[in-house]
Amino acid sequence: MFQLLDYAKSLLSEDIPRDGVLVDFTMGNGHDTLYLSGLVPEGKVYAFDVQEMALVNTRKLLDENGRSNVTLIKDSHEHILEYVKEEIDGGMFNLGYLPGSDKVIHTMRRSTELAVNGALERLKKGGHLVISVYPGHDEGRLEGELLLDMLSKLDRKKFCAMNFRILNAADSPFVIAIEKYKK
Repeated sequence: MFQLLDYAKSLLSEDIPRDGVLVDFTMGNGHDTLYLSGLVPEGKVYAFDVQEMALVNTRKLLDENGRSNVTLIKDSHEHILEYVKEEIDGGMFNLGYLPGSDKVIHTMRRSTELAVNGALERLKKGGHLVISVYPGHDEGRLEGELLLDMLSKLDRKKFCAMNFRILNAADSPFVIAIEKYKK
């Protein structure tokens, strides 16, 4: 069976240098953070989340796998520009809520919009962003609509923005992939 989130990861892994800089904008339980840290064993990963449980779970997973190239940040991803001063090779957003936690706490349109704009500002030429969107709840649907509208307006000479979705399941997650052209 086709796994959309695995496909999102494969889009991000293209041309990432071993000493690159990546960002996990929504660390959750740390699985994406762990994946990203493996892509840049000589580089670094910044990982954001607002929930202490996310940091605890992620730190435990990273320690169990011997990964030390990650900076965990307990703050909203909207503050990327305050923490990440260098250009980034790529980043991942897995929007929605932390699996196994209170579903009242989830990503929000405004902070996600600011985070994506910050990511685009820091993104190197040739870099990639992938955003997994979950429209199965009201805020997720509105968040997805905002992102689709916002990213459809990117300068086509500088960026390629794509939308991957399952057509025969209206509320299923979908992925937005963005590439900043090398030229």
